[in-house]
Amino acid sequence: MSEIESQARQSADRVIVVSSDCHAGLPIAHYKPYVESKYHEILDMAVPITIEMLQKAESSFLIKEINDEWRAPIKQQLTGAWDYQERIKMLAGDGIAAEVIFPDGITEMNTPPFGAGLGLSSRDMDPELQWAGAMAHNRWLAQFCSNNPVRHIGVASIPLLWDVDKAIEAVRWCVDNGLSSVMIPTMWGEHDAYHHTKYHPFWEVCEDLGVVIHFHSGPAPHPEYFGKNFPVEDKSDELPGAMGMYVSEVMWWLYRPLTFMIWGGVFEQFPRLKVVLTEGGTVFMLPPWLRLLDHNYTDVQFSAKLGDFRSHLSMSPSEYFARNINIGASCIPRRDIELRNLIGVDKMMWGSDYPHPEGTWPNTRSYFSEVFSGMPEADGRKILGENAVDWYGLDRAALQGIADEIGPDPSLFD
Repeated sequence: MSEIESQARQSADRVIVVSSDCHAGLPIAHYKPYVESKYHEILDMAVPITIEMLQKAESSFLIKEINDEWRAPIKQQLTGAWDYQERIKMLAGDGIAAEVIFPDGITEMNTPPFGAGLGLSSRDMDPELQWAGAMAHNRWLAQFCSNNPVRHIGVASIPLLWDVDKAIEAVRWCVDNGLSSVMIPTMWGEHDAYHHTKYHPFWEVCEDLGVVIHFHSGPAPHPEYFGKNFPVEDKSDELPGAMGMYVSEVMWWLYRPLTFMIWGGVFEQFPRLKVVLTEGGTVFMLPPWLRLLDHNYTDVQFSAKLGDFRSHLSMSPSEYFARNINIGASCIPRRDIELRNLIGVDKMMWGSDYPHPEGTWPNTRSYFSEVFSGMPEADGRKILGENAVDWYGLDRAALQGIADEIGPDPSLFD
């Protein structure tokens, strides 16, 4: 690089980084002020049981020792999962101008109460209590994000399966309180799937209010892998290979809601609806999945005997995907970035996954240099932030001001 080119690079805008996958939440007992008082007594009873189950699950997943070792030197920094000042330090250290914030999960023991956390499973849950836990988290999250709405995009927890009308009411409350993104269950179990027309009013209100719907990886039929009484009982001796089965299928469960929504005509009827798949891989599963859907849409000779199941759609499945769906590409590896054109560089939104140990934090700066070095700057800027700015409609000028103070220098692409 010549001296003139070097000077031009140094004067260029720093990179706007938006993490499409961060997590935040209180230690479970600390949600009490945000839970309606009529549920306080049952919350007091539920908290120790929940913590015990989380600890059993952590041990069953064989990660306790690994997590304990990882956490030991960074315990204070990890409190950024709920402490705002620590959060700001983390964002500055990582060079992140803005973040999309999901509920936390098992790793940090700060999941919302009554099963309203990342999985949002309806299995063995009480609908009234799960709604109470979800709204407690949403109240706290709205308060947390109000510290700087430009930087913090909170994803509200919405247990849609129990009650569509209540979900609509909750979405309106979220929007009124600064939350324009929601997470709904990835798995529906015994409830109606997402191609059912009963959900149309929910899709409609999300479309009208510009609310982005999210599915986050993690949920799967755990009893099939780990036993019916998981995590109370450890059946690893009787069920060998359970973890391999889980990690091999978990992404498939993440894509499944979109299969139903695409074929069900949801995006045909609600063309402005936006959906994000987060932490679900990118090029090694999504392209084959889209090819399968398109094959069933276009190669009619293979399915003619099954009748007409396509005429209610005006576009192919991959076209709906291109228009209505985006990818929260959490901790995206270099090999996926090099194959970015398989799904389109506009479809990748990088995420750090803070505060989970599989994420890039606390080594995000070195990750940027290692993973994005040598790639076209325009593509790198899109993946690291510009795609998210466009998709979520963020204030680019404000974020550029923040990036100019803490963001990575564009020389990381050299």
